Amino acid sequence: MRTKGRLSHELEVDVAFHDVDAMAVVWHGHYFKYLENARWALMERIGYGFEAMVASGYAWPIIECHVRYIHAARFGDRLLVRASLVEWENRLAVNYLALDARTSRRVARARTVQVAVGGESGELQFVTPAGFRDAVTAALAAQDAGGR
Repeated sequence: MRTKGRLSHELEVDVAFHDVDAMAVVWHGHYFKYLENARWALMERIGYGFEAMVASGYAWPIIECHVRYIHAARFGDRLLVRASLVEWENRLAVNYLALDARTSRRVARARTVQVAVGGESGELQFVTPAGFRDAVTAALAAQDAGGR
């Protein structure tokens, strides 16, 4: 899926028993697991999954994360989690939207920011490494051509 020049990926998640608290709602920390799974699926779609990141010689730590909880998800719910790449030239910024898959009600929205750090040097990269930019450019071109 592409929204306004963005690469996006949607992932369905079933709310499992082990993700809920005593009130039968998803414990807030488990949303990060849902976001992470959607982000990795997006990176795989771009062609820059875990193996490519490791091979690039860069680490990509998350330096910022924000989540707004809108409506409680409960045991047995099915969520649709959309991850959208919104920045990639100087850092990676991914926006997320979690919806109840049955009703389309908003459950949460979030944003993560990552930076490239040289694997050997540990130095912050102020420009996203060319390998990732090239992967995004190729994924956008394939999407425009109707490929993905």
